[in-house]
Amino acid sequence: MIMVHLLMLLVASLLGLFFSYMAITEKDLLKAIAYSAGQGVAYSILFYLLMAPDVVLAYIAIAVGIYSALLVFVVSKTTRYEED
Repeated sequence: MIMVHLLMLLVASLLGLFFSYMAITEKDLLKAIAYSAGQGVAYSILFYLLMAPDVVLAYIAIAVGIYSALLVFVVSKTTRYEED
């Protein structure tokens, strides 16, 4: 049972790291926002596995919900693609 828990922690942390890298290197800003939301979901799974449910509830509401919606609104007022 402990090995499954550790494996899930490893997978969630690697997924968060992957989504963070993709969000930083992406030129399309809407895709970068989606990757950032995916990173937030991966980290909220990580917090849940670490038995911090109060942090999970706040993190999902802020990092995945409000933050992503606000960034999509801001990107809609500017250009979608990053200039070189």
